[in-house]
Amino acid sequence: MAELTALESLIEMGFPTGRAEKALALTGNQGIEAAMDWLMEHEDDPDVDEPLATPLGHILGREPTPSEQGGSEGSGSAAGEGKPPLSEEERQEQTKRMLELVAQKQREREEREEREALERERQRRKQGQELSAARQRLQEDEMRRAAEERRREKAEELAARQRVREKIERDKAERAKKYGGGVGSQPSPPTTEPGPVPSSPSQEPPTKREYDQCRIQVRLPDGTSLTQTFRAREQLAAVRLYVELHRGEEPGGGQDPVQLLSGFPRRAFSEADMERPLQDLGLVPSAVLIVAKKCPS
Repeated sequence: MAELTALESLIEMGFPTGRAEKALALTGNQGIEAAMDWLMEHEDDPDVDEPLATPLGHILGREPTPSEQGGSEGSGSAAGEGKPPLSEEERQEQTKRMLELVAQKQREREEREEREALERERQRRKQGQELSAARQRLQEDEMRRAAEERRREKAEELAARQRVREKIERDKAERAKKYGGGVGSQPSPPTTEPGPVPSSPSQEPPTKREYDQCRIQVRLPDGTSLTQTFRAREQLAAVRLYVELHRGEEPGGGQDPVQLLSGFPRRAFSEADMERPLQDLGLVPSAVLIVAKKCPS
């Protein structure tokens, strides 16, 4: 029969009998090519060699023959519907065609697998590119956040420095107010060269050169000294107040009034001099004063 001839052809090509029968049955006995397609698509299935539960004759569209039912009759009970057996040359020719068909199916399968592999590789590269782009965006976001954090920290640092400078200025102003305007302010000496010291306290400084500040060094009786910068228009009383506030405690607990003397030329300043500006007393831009105990009258 045609079914048996297709089965024999598949067996001749090297397919196991059970697998060939299963392929013909599951493809509806549509020919060798359909059976071969099924065999090549399912050759790696774990259950490809498991037999079918339904009798083969029913699957192939015919009733089981007496030989399939255990009888001793030959398989040619329907010989009137069969065809003459193939000769050896015809069988070889048919086998050759089947082998060529198998080779063609194999090539088609390999080409399909190659196309699928190329598609998988394309998808893999596309996913890699997307992942790389996502990582780059993440790095750019991190760099942008880091730059913003640095700018914020810098702004906070500048604001903190400004607050410190403002506090220093407030402290200076408070000390100047507390000590008559001269205490606590330590501006640097004038960068211009100081003029000649007047030869006598009564000599007025040249009018063409004026100083806004003067640096006073006061030598105490115990050998130590105090140095402070005052404004040129401040009174000598501010210097005396500064000395009285900063000299140490004397033995015995008492604190006598301060008497100020000029070093050269030597001169003792009176109470009337205490009301005069430093520049009028010839103490600008710098001078050295000596502290002596004021003798009681």
